[in-house]
Amino acid sequence: MLNVSRETILNCLLALTLLVVPFIALSLDEPFYVTLATRVAIYALAGVGLNLALGLGGLISFGHAAFFGIGGYAVGILASHALNYEPHFSSPFELEGTTQMLILWLVAMIVSGLAALIIGLFSLRTSGVYFIMITLAFAQMIYYFAISWPAYGGEDGLSIYVRNGFPGVNTLIPINFFLITFGVLMSALFLVATLRNSRFGAALQAARQNEDRLSAVGIKPFNIRLATFVISAMITGLAGALFADLNRFVSPNMLSWHTSGEIMVFVILGGVGRLFGPVAGAALFILFEFIFGGLTEHWMFFLGLVLLAVVLFARGGLIGSLAGKVRYD
Repeated sequence: MLNVSRETILNCLLALTLLVVPFIALSLDEPFYVTLATRVAIYALAGVGLNLALGLGGLISFGHAAFFGIGGYAVGILASHALNYEPHFSSPFELEGTTQMLILWLVAMIVSGLAALIIGLFSLRTSGVYFIMITLAFAQMIYYFAISWPAYGGEDGLSIYVRNGFPGVNTLIPINFFLITFGVLMSALFLVATLRNSRFGAALQAARQNEDRLSAVGIKPFNIRLATFVISAMITGLAGALFADLNRFVSPNMLSWHTSGEIMVFVILGGVGRLFGPVAGAALFILFEFIFGGLTEHWMFFLGLVLLAVVLFARGGLIGSLAGKVRYD
């Protein structure tokens, strides 16, 4: 019980710190740090999606960049059609388009979920290294498709010339966009916590631990895993939509295996299976990029040392080291 309350306190402190830092930055007239905090929230959201599949379901996916990029391209494509700028005219599709975030988020999540459904129908029939390689292969297929799709920028990417709108909010103001992103992150964490404590979560953990027992009570492990994979992809796709809006640009890099690796790093650094693990991992990643990236272009060497130390000596990640052994399972 002591470990549980310690982790809860730590989670609250992480959430409060992430919320407060942008306001401190504004008071010091340093808006750049608001953008950094927004990146942390978006990366954390992408990690929350992967952590649902990995931490709760034991699904080691190395293709979540596909859903991150699909979410981003959903925003870029619909915005290009709404604004009628150049990519629209060479497009093979006649879409109305929109610049409303709520609609864009919904489309990003639906398309990401459909992609996950197709990928999951094939990949979830395997396990272990085969599952890892199939998810990676699908992600790379989508990556190369994006590169060879000149209607929407090809390898040069696609610019979004305006920040998409949210009802009643000026999204061009950095703190407003941060608060939207922070609210989405907290909602996703609440959803994951609810799933974890539900009968669905219990069935998913049972599928990971003993498939035969789960089948014996009339629940198909494949269906549970597929549902989890789809929900996980939808969360990561939503993160991709927000990332595209933050940068007002989307490119095939969002779909590359490097991005899948970064999302995996967020989860491992923070703690696989920890509710706020992706938040801690994303914050640590951004801190290393900001501090050491200004000193050397090889800043990821230092991050690699920390990742190696976590894997060897602190397998519960940052959260696990501070909070104890309690996890999803």
